Amino acid sequence: MVETKKIMWMVKKDLLVLWRHKPRLISLFLFPIIMITLFGYGMGGTISNVPVVVVDQSQGPLTDATLAAIKGNSIYDVKDITTDPTKGLQDVQNGLAKAAIILPTDYDNLNTTSQKSIVVDVDSSDQLAASAIIPTTQGIFNGINQQIAAQKLQNTSSVAVTTTQVAGSSANPFQSILNTINLQINKLYGNITYLDFLVPAIIGMTVLFGCVFGMGEIVAGERERGELARLFMTPTSVATVLGGKIISKLVQETGRGIILIVAAIILFGIIINGSMLLTIFLIILGALCFIGFGIMISARVSSQEDFMQSVMPITMPMMFVSGVFYPIETMPWIFQKIAYILPLTYVNDALRAVMLKGVGIGAIWVDVVVLIGFTALFFALGVTQFNRDI
Repeated sequence: MVETKKIMWMVKKDLLVLWRHKPRLISLFLFPIIMITLFGYGMGGTISNVPVVVVDQSQGPLTDATLAAIKGNSIYDVKDITTDPTKGLQDVQNGLAKAAIILPTDYDNLNTTSQKSIVVDVDSSDQLAASAIIPTTQGIFNGINQQIAAQKLQNTSSVAVTTTQVAGSSANPFQSILNTINLQINKLYGNITYLDFLVPAIIGMTVLFGCVFGMGEIVAGERERGELARLFMTPTSVATVLGGKIISKLVQETGRGIILIVAAIILFGIIINGSMLLTIFLIILGALCFIGFGIMISARVSSQEDFMQSVMPITMPMMFVSGVFYPIETMPWIFQKIAYILPLTYVNDALRAVMLKGVGIGAIWVDVVVLIGFTALFFALGVTQFNRDI
């Protein structure tokens, strides 16, 4: 026989428990909204507003038309127009732009028969951004080339078209007109595949989840099972307990990161272009940062379920917003701004710079400093708020 009144009391009891645990209640409604928003805009978006610089070494109507075509295309976000090719290249190498489009000095001289060589220096380490920039740029200059050819053909319409047979082959006098522009794509870091682009971020994401959820199990889980209470009944300080758990988790996650690198090298032929020691240092720094985040959240929750409900609305969106699977440029501007207040963004950026570009510590010092700042903040909040009595 179904006891309706008792069933209603049980439902009421569970709802009261949910009401008293505010992290669970907030996560219940907030988390689905966040996830569907990120899936819709982050994973389903198209690449646009990719930062580029244009090197303008010529003045005239053709240059003006070219700049208008570049600025009018949604793929590009023109950050700078300069006359110095070296500066354009440096902007790409320093991560300020994904490509530098370099117009030659004779670009507006339509009377010459020589080809106009346009160089596009592309940051090929961002494979998805490069795959959008290259065909778009080729399309723009193919269109410009056709317009120039049509204009030149009109100007020479009074000239008789002849074909001269030389050694069994024909030479077309209008060949130079039809091929006025020569577009040279310079991939600065070679042919980077999507897997190459993905591996550094997968390492960062794995370390994130391993550290954060691991600390939830170690601290919140043991607190819920009463293990921490029994441990604190012994003459053991909070610093000793947390220090031991931090070192244990750091060793585990660093080992996991190294195993991922070795597996990627053996199974997929991934090449580490930079220093392996610097790569391992970044894994250790990232692990420390995420361990500190896990301690900060678990410091004042009483159960592992509360911990999970507290971190899920942060860690899962971080995976999408921080550019693990797609470059940050695929997202709306508000998500791009959010990305730079999340530590995983800096872990991904630093690992990709070292593993794909082969840079040294001098090129990623901003990422390192920011991660050290996050780590100090998380540990300060976590340790000072740690409640051994919950």
